[in-house]
Amino acid sequence: MATVEGCHCRGAAGGRNNSSILYSILKSESLLSSDEHPQQHALHHLVHKTTTTSSSTSTSSSSSSAPTALLELRQQACSCNSTRRRGILRAPQVTCKAASAVLVKTIRFVKNVPCFRELPEDDQLVLVRSGWAALLVLGLAHDRVDFETTETVEPSMLQRILTGLPDRQSEVAPAEPSRGVAAGVCLVDIQAIKAFLKKCWTLDISTKEYAYLKGAVLFNPDVLGLRCLHYIQSLRRESHQALNEHVKLIHREDSTRFAKLLIALSMLRAISPPVVAQLFFKPVIGAVNMEEVLLEMFYGK
Repeated sequence: MATVEGCHCRGAAGGRNNSSILYSILKSESLLSSDEHPQQHALHHLVHKTTTTSSSTSTSSSSSSAPTALLELRQQACSCNSTRRRGILRAPQVTCKAASAVLVKTIRFVKNVPCFRELPEDDQLVLVRSGWAALLVLGLAHDRVDFETTETVEPSMLQRILTGLPDRQSEVAPAEPSRGVAAGVCLVDIQAIKAFLKKCWTLDISTKEYAYLKGAVLFNPDVLGLRCLHYIQSLRRESHQALNEHVKLIHREDSTRFAKLLIALSMLRAISPPVVAQLFFKPVIGAVNMEEVLLEMFYGK
């Protein structure tokens, strides 16, 4: 285990037997199939309290399929690209429930990594805030959670001015389909998530490889405001080293597999947390602050 100079967290102390990330992550991964933790109820409460509202909204949305199709036709015919292509989940109740379950498993995984628990609470909070979305998408790949989207259309600024619609950036509540305002996520962002999932499934990543990748994502030394920066850098290096050693041992015939896994990680870093929150949680939970949800799940606050 790498030593840390000038770091005052408990991880810098001696006598840390079997707390290397090589063992810590694997130990945490083995706990993912255990019974649900109490913090899962917090997220489930947020998800299920809006189920009735979301169901009625989806019913009204199906009745407006004809206007939506008309807008899509106008988009194809428009040469000035006055509308932007966006997408929404085709089955939001099913997909959001699956994403919520993955988020619970992700938080449980993080909480059971000894190296992470030894960090100061400030560093823990910074790492969770910066890495939860990437860890969630990695968890979706691990659990093979696929999803389908349907395309919608966002009115241009000119259309908003002429029709009196509010600016999308100033909207707080979800858009009302009856007013013609398109919700959803940019198709480019959706395609980035689906491309990452396809990449992982094509590589047929194993459970141990997913564990090492999660460690590389969690211990991110590039985040600003870290107190134990050098220690976190050493944990990131150990994650990569453990992954490389595992790949060389299990996939001796594939000399490029480690590089392919690093490419997958680079694809994951291009996915932003607001996009993940809007796509997988906003359709059911609404305009909720994900940081508050994470704090409640992780610290019980």
